[in-house]
Amino acid sequence: MIVIIDYGLSNLKSIVRKFHLLNLSVLVSSSPEDIKNASKLILPGVGAFAKGINNLKKLGIIPAMEEKVRKEKTPILGICLGMQLFSLKSEEGNVNGLGWINCETVKFKFENSKLKIPHIGWNTLEMKRKSPLLEGISEKDFFYFVHSYHVKCEGGDCAVAQTHYGHNFTSVIQRENIFGTQFHPEKSHKAGLQILKNFVENV
Repeated sequence: MIVIIDYGLSNLKSIVRKFHLLNLSVLVSSSPEDIKNASKLILPGVGAFAKGINNLKKLGIIPAMEEKVRKEKTPILGICLGMQLFSLKSEEGNVNGLGWINCETVKFKFENSKLKIPHIGWNTLEMKRKSPLLEGISEKDFFYFVHSYHVKCEGGDCAVAQTHYGHNFTSVIQRENIFGTQFHPEKSHKAGLQILKNFVENV
């Protein structure tokens, strides 16, 4: 069973709808027991990093997530804030994350630029290395972004693809069974549907 973790910071209906288009059933839950029984996990998210971590702590589900992801190596896909929560820490609220990837979450900083923050709209990917998450995806495909912060990976060992907005930033990550996208696949039409299909079928 694919479990979408509900911690109060996501538009869950649009993600569920995408899986229904793939003729797949998913369970939306904040239950540690459901997480422990999952075959794959999705951690979506929209909003503030500190609130995301605090909500996970209040729900008491981090130990179950740690067991599944770190020990059992169950695949997990983080979306937008969900991916950022995998990082070591964030400038947003100056709080620690889950620490699953060697990255920090930092705010966009532009010098002498009229670019607006947050980065909102359609943008493309520049592939840095192969990943089963990106099968069938090309650098001509567009994905929908809405974020003010992004992950900065030390050494680039988990970065799979990057996107340019003022400067290059990591937009897709993979570290063993841990996957993440800064964009929203559930809002990215056909290409986003392919990402979710890849997560189900290829990892």
